Amino acid sequence: VLDFNDPFSTEVKPRILLMGLRRSGKSSIQKVVFHKMSPNETLFLESTNKICREDVSNSSFVNFQIWDFPGQIDFFDPTFDYEMIFRGTGALIFVIDSQDDYMEALARLHLTVTRAYKVNPDINFEIFIHKVDGLSDDHKIETQRDIHQRANDDLADAGLEKIHLSFYLTSIYDHSIFEAFSKVVQKLIPQLPTLENLLNIFISNSGIEKAFLFDVVSKIYIATDSTPVDMQTYELCCDMIDVVIDISCIYGLKDDGTGTPYDKESMAIIKLNNTTVLYLKEVTKFLALVCFVREESFERKGLIDYNFHCFRKAIQEVFEVRMKVVRSRKHQSHMHKNTRPTPNGTPRMPL
Repeated sequence: VLDFNDPFSTEVKPRILLMGLRRSGKSSIQKVVFHKMSPNETLFLESTNKICREDVSNSSFVNFQIWDFPGQIDFFDPTFDYEMIFRGTGALIFVIDSQDDYMEALARLHLTVTRAYKVNPDINFEIFIHKVDGLSDDHKIETQRDIHQRANDDLADAGLEKIHLSFYLTSIYDHSIFEAFSKVVQKLIPQLPTLENLLNIFISNSGIEKAFLFDVVSKIYIATDSTPVDMQTYELCCDMIDVVIDISCIYGLKDDGTGTPYDKESMAIIKLNNTTVLYLKEVTKFLALVCFVREESFERKGLIDYNFHCFRKAIQEVFEVRMKVVRSRKHQSHMHKNTRPTPNGTPRMPL
């Protein structure tokens, strides 16, 4: 059931729309990021011919709905109620195939953004310049500059300079798609400033170079400290999570196959050959903290572990507040539904 009407559901679970022309790679992105599908397997995916909804509920922080729209959707079709759809949307991801002639895609992008903005000015507009794995570095930069310039010029010509578009170079064949999705999801997490502040306090008191708070299922990082993110660092963290989860699935389960491979005892240390240590610790059932530490700083592991204990306790408090908000809004939604009149116009009796 496509329930676009419930305002409470979209507050608790922000909606992300995946839009773009046919064969631009929308469904492949969703399958690789949230279903661990191999990029090569996506070559056999059929074109999406109807709106597909998926609830992503890996944790209280990564908690949203993804709506995958077929590329042939016609905004002028009277059966397509775009106002209802855009009203409850948190982010709109528009995917452009960088290896194709993108003039038609830019025209569709302009139409989509202007329609969505009139209905809901608070939508985050995210542009994925996709399939860049087939382009040289110079061609990537040139393509991004051209698309950025043309898209913003179109908005300026329409008198809509205040609309902000964010651009990302993405490919399912490397970690760029996870990095881009991380940035999109972070904008939908109201607790992000709190999480970043906690990470800054943690690393400054522990002698840590860099720290990420990861969702271990999707490898999206929901927060990091204020130091710049280096792509190579992020890739190493993703690889470490894969190694930990794979080994835990082999050796972490009980003989009868019960139990969970990832729990509060999950921890890993990997020493790199450049005097850096990768340190992973479980924060909650779905979240992991991955840190980059210099070897000389890691000698004070006791201090790091004590600070981590304080950090995890603070995260759990943030988690509890979030759960109270979710329960409160669910209760409001329940009461709201029960006070609406029935189809014949008579008021509903309270339960």
